[in-house]
Amino acid sequence: MKRIAILGGTFNPIHNGHLHLARQFASLLEAEQVLFIPTSVPPHKAAPDLAEAEDRVAMCRLACEGTPYEVSDLEICRGGPSYTSETLAALKRRYPGYELCFIVGEDMFLTLDRWREPERIYALATICAAPRSAYGLARLEQYAKKIAASGAKTILANIAFLPVSSTMVREAVRDGKDIRGLVPAGVATYIEKKGLYRAVRCNTEQ
Repeated sequence: MKRIAILGGTFNPIHNGHLHLARQFASLLEAEQVLFIPTSVPPHKAAPDLAEAEDRVAMCRLACEGTPYEVSDLEICRGGPSYTSETLAALKRRYPGYELCFIVGEDMFLTLDRWREPERIYALATICAAPRSAYGLARLEQYAKKIAASGAKTILANIAFLPVSSTMVREAVRDGKDIRGLVPAGVATYIEKKGLYRAVRCNTEQ
């Protein structure tokens, strides 16, 4: 069965670690296609300095220029909280006959049973994960056994961790540091031109 690798997230902003993970899993899975899907509203964490959706999509597209990867605005167009179960169901309808491979990092993988409709997620996609720490693989393997009892299919890969995060990028921007070693050049230029992440925006919604 042909495979599609899917990376979802806020991508606030997308960085070289995301692309590294995509490259490694695309090769491992022999994926026909790789999709980056920026969230509309992240349901699992607060994001007071979240860039506008159009900016995050634009940065993802810049990061994927010159690669075989694609960016989907599926969750942005749907609006509201971006629930993975709904996204995977929509992708399953769009790509019948393909195996969906949903890629997550160590931290998110270890919370899967607390996501909305976890059993539906397990039924729709194979969950792929890589460690972010020296002892991460053992934790992933233990957790994979736990969720297998609920029907989860998993692929774990001991991919070398690239030590970069979106938080690191945003903090570097606020500190006036060069971020060109953390994100693709086009993304760095976009952040500079748009003035993104120079200050944390206060969330005034009640």
